[in-house]
Amino acid sequence: MKDLSNESKGQSADESPVPKVTGIGGIFFFSEDPDQTKKWYATNLGLEVNEWGSSFEFRNAHRPDEINYLQWSPFKQGSDYFAPSKKAFMINYRVQQIEALVEKLKANGVTVLDEIASYDYGKFVHLMDGDGNKIELWEPVDQVFTDMGGKTTK
Repeated sequence: MKDLSNESKGQSADESPVPKVTGIGGIFFFSEDPDQTKKWYATNLGLEVNEWGSSFEFRNAHRPDEINYLQWSPFKQGSDYFAPSKKAFMINYRVQQIEALVEKLKANGVTVLDEIASYDYGKFVHLMDGDGNKIELWEPVDQVFTDMGGKTTK
């Protein structure tokens, strides 16, 4: 009988992580006044805000000692960061094995908008979903944010 215990953790039976989405990494949306929007959310809903929005801290279900992050960010109305999408939002998805996932997406005919960009805090790539929404894939290095410190929304 095939051992499926690792597959439920996002790994195949051969211990290689499966290229896939593992969660939400960020929610980005347009605002007429991002600074006022951040202030409103801080005052009324208790978000800890910084220049980018708010970083939500949570624990990894499979490695409870590991802290993970989700970014909430208002963008100035009219920013071209969400282009070519015409939508007023963009979702960032946390992924594992971003290179293999991008190859799979390309093979499936998905429009990949740019090359994978690497930073200390992870790898990113943008694509268009079937509804014309620009989405961002992020293979995070969460420890960088933990080491930076700073206030987070918990």
